Amino acid sequence: MFNFREWRLRYFSDNNPSSTEEILVTLISLLLITIFIHLIKNNRGSAHIVLFYLMTTQVANAFFHIFFSIYYNDFSPGLITAICLYIPINVLIIRSAVEEGFLKNRLELFALSFLGIMTFVLFEIIGPEIIRYSILLCAFYYLWVNRSLSV
Repeated sequence: MFNFREWRLRYFSDNNPSSTEEILVTLISLLLITIFIHLIKNNRGSAHIVLFYLMTTQVANAFFHIFFSIYYNDFSPGLITAICLYIPINVLIIRSAVEEGFLKNRLELFALSFLGIMTFVLFEIIGPEIIRYSILLCAFYYLWVNRSLSV
């Protein structure tokens, strides 16, 4: 019942040779590194990257589990975590980002959400190598956002 890999293979292609646990550890580590960087830098660029990874790893993941549980009429392991943990916590994080001035408007939130969802979709289609590209692009994004703020 709670074997995500088995559930996923029932409905989607197997493009990911890594175990669910390995991917989870990789994504959690990446998120913790971005949070650590944000704690040190505490600027809009670092906040946006944390929000991007939250959108990619948690919000898009939550909508994935909710949507496909309904679509396939089959309980998706991760649905309970999505509804009880990911959605409420990320609503609080986004609200806090707005209050602290890291998100200036809804367009920024929409852009980060869109990029996060697209990264999640590409991860599901292509596999884990998309993580490397997202890290590289986040570095460029960080420099661009912080440069445009100082000009």
